[in-house]
Amino acid sequence: MSRSLLQLTGTDAVPFLQNLVTNDVTMLQDGAVYAALLTPQGKFLVDFFVFSDGSGGLLMDVAQDHAAKLLQRLTLYRLRADVKIEHADRHLHRGTGTPPVDGWADPRHPDMGWRAWRDTPQPNTELPDWDARRVAHLIPEIDIELTPDSYILECNFEAINGVDFRKGCYVGQEVTARMKHKTTLRKGLVRVQVTGAAQTGDDILVNGKVVGQLLSRVDDTAIAYLRYDRAAPRMECGAGLVSVST
Repeated sequence: MSRSLLQLTGTDAVPFLQNLVTNDVTMLQDGAVYAALLTPQGKFLVDFFVFSDGSGGLLMDVAQDHAAKLLQRLTLYRLRADVKIEHADRHLHRGTGTPPVDGWADPRHPDMGWRAWRDTPQPNTELPDWDARRVAHLIPEIDIELTPDSYILECNFEAINGVDFRKGCYVGQEVTARMKHKTTLRKGLVRVQVTGAAQTGDDILVNGKVVGQLLSRVDDTAIAYLRYDRAAPRMECGAGLVSVST
């Protein structure tokens, strides 16, 4: 998925974003932070990476199709804060191994490599199958696993370093904290093995009843959204079968 870069500058840039998003953006000395912006009801809006611009401001790496929406929402929250939000004209480079001097490790999982934003496009070099890697590590993608109906704790955000429960208030924090501390999740994303011609978007069935949906699939491995209490060892899905990976 194509990406865009937003830049936040001004004396209030860090506290402004800190009060809005799910993760602690005061920890950027340790590298990039993965986070999301939620609705007041705790539903997902958009996810992104946040990293320092090197001069006191912040940069946000976001899916290109959602950059305008994110900018609009941040502008809505800005009010009288001393922060300027605008697009930055740079190009994303990705790779594996040790991050370059101008890059940073993907904070979601070591296998997701590094990212760097540069003035020129990335050359046409052979890159890893990033979808295969994110499916293997149960990393959700916006517009596939992450939708306006999503709650981030059902989407593996805690395991992929996307939420901080010690940072204090942010938009949607009350609902997220309640789901963490006062409830037991009954549904969410799981990695499954697939046999047959099950397709992305197919319902997952047990005894004819829908218990989930197949989402991203790469070869015989996929991410599914599933009701934990209704899952079975082998479940029907389209013209195939799925089973929860162990």
